[in-house]
Amino acid sequence: MTRQQGPDEPVEPDEAAGSGEEPADRREPAEPAGMDLVHLLREVTLRLDLAGARFAGDNGLHPTDLRALIILLDAARNGAESTPGRLGERLGLNSAGTTALIDRLERLGLIRRVRDTRDRRRVLLEVDERAVTLGRSFFGPLIDRTIALLATFEAGEQAAIRRFLSGVRDAVGEG
Repeated sequence: MTRQQGPDEPVEPDEAAGSGEEPADRREPAEPAGMDLVHLLREVTLRLDLAGARFAGDNGLHPTDLRALIILLDAARNGAESTPGRLGERLGLNSAGTTALIDRLERLGLIRRVRDTRDRRRVLLEVDERAVTLGRSFFGPLIDRTIALLATFEAGEQAAIRRFLSGVRDAVGEG
């Protein structure tokens, strides 16, 4: 038989319900190392997404229009040709959705369809200089501040940042 503790007796820490310590099975697990960086990356992503939505709204674009322009600009920077099929695939759109998107961006004068000179049956997409100028007017200051910040890091630190961001990009792609 166990003895009941009296109201004036000292409380042993392992017996105390109100000692300030929760039993081990009820404690919140500690976050894994690096979770602070995951949370910070999530906040950066959110802020970039909000900036993109502001840009899109200010310019009569849908957020998907902005994503399409970014994909097309990145492809051009990398020397890759952009076709409607590739764009739709990257955005997760069906053929009809892709066509509507391209029609909208073309009406706005932001992209153009051009015939492939090697295969006249194929259509390529090109970003108009107007879209580049529009993007620079909004995102240019952010890009400038980001480049200035990167300049404060040594080459090895920049390589680590690049490796981390590339790894996150790849991890998201696997998801």
